[in-house]
Amino acid sequence: MNVIETSGLGKRYGSTWALRECTLAIPAGHVAALVGPNGAGKTTLLNLAVGLAAPTAGGVTVLGGRPAGSAGALDGIAFVAQDTPLYKNLSAADLLHLTRNLNRRLDQRYAEQRLGELGIPLKRQAGKLSGGQQAQLALTLALARRPRLLLLDEPVAMLDPIARHDFMATVLTAAADDGVSVVLSSHVLAELERVADYLILMSHGRVQVAGEIDGLLASHRVLTGPAVESGRHAGRLCVVHARRGGAQAHLLVRTSGPADPVPPGWEAHPVGLEELALAYLREPGAAALPGPARDRALPTETGEPWEMTR
Repeated sequence: MNVIETSGLGKRYGSTWALRECTLAIPAGHVAALVGPNGAGKTTLLNLAVGLAAPTAGGVTVLGGRPAGSAGALDGIAFVAQDTPLYKNLSAADLLHLTRNLNRRLDQRYAEQRLGELGIPLKRQAGKLSGGQQAQLALTLALARRPRLLLLDEPVAMLDPIARHDFMATVLTAAADDGVSVVLSSHVLAELERVADYLILMSHGRVQVAGEIDGLLASHRVLTGPAVESGRHAGRLCVVHARRGGAQAHLLVRTSGPADPVPPGWEAHPVGLEELALAYLREPGAAALPGPARDRALPTETGEPWEMTR
C-alpha cells in the first residue's frame, strides 16, 4: 500500500508553480524524509496530501487510494504543520479536550500519560511552555489520534539539539511500535540520516529523487582520479555532480550496481546521504530515474549533457 500517491500533481499560485508534474508513490511502513531548499514545494505537497489545498493539475490519494481531504483519509492522517501551531492561551488539558471534540477518536489516556512522562503540566497554557515542550505537545495531540500516517512539516527547525533528539525519538517509537508511516520535511540532513529509511528530494517544485535510502546509496558512489582525465570519462558515466581541483577530480556518479567497472587509475568510495542529497540539490536537472537515463550522462539545469572541460 502507498500512503501517498500522486500523478502529474501540480499547484499554482497565480502565475507561479509551487509544485509541478509530481508523480510519486511513497510505500507504507517507512520514515520518509522530504528534503529540499526553501521554495522546493515540500509544504505544498504536504498540504495537498492532507487536503488543505486543492490541486491545479493532477491528483493525489493517500492510504491506499483514498482521495486527499476525504473523511476516510482524514481519519487516518495526523499533521503537525510548521512552527507547531497551538492555541497559546489554552492549556494542554484544554487542547486535549478540543482535539477530542474535533476528531472521531482520541486516546486520552495515552496523551495524558505521555505528557506526564514529559513533565508537561496539563493546566499550563501552551504559550508558557518551552519550544521543545510545545513541539512535544503538538506531536502528542497528533499521535493520540492513532493515525496510520503522520505528516510533519519542519517540526524540529526551531528546537535545540536535545529537544530535537527527544522529538525524533518519539517519532521513531511511534513508527516502530505502532506501525505509523511517517513523512518528515526537514532541512536537518544529519538528523534525517539517523532516522529516515526513505528519501524524497525536491527542487524547484519537482521531485528529483525518490526511493529507499539503502538502495539509493548503493546505486551511487564517488570516483576520485586525475583531473586531466575527468573529461574523457565523463561522457561514459552518469555524473550527478563533479568537483575538480588542480590535480584531482571528484565525480559523484550513479551506477547500475557494485560490479560497474572503475576507470583505471581511479578509486571508488561509498556516498553518504548528505553528500547524495546535496549533489542532487546542486544539479536539479539530474533526476534519479530508472531505465535508459542510467546509460547516459545526466542533464544540467540547461538540459544539455554534462561534460567536464579541461
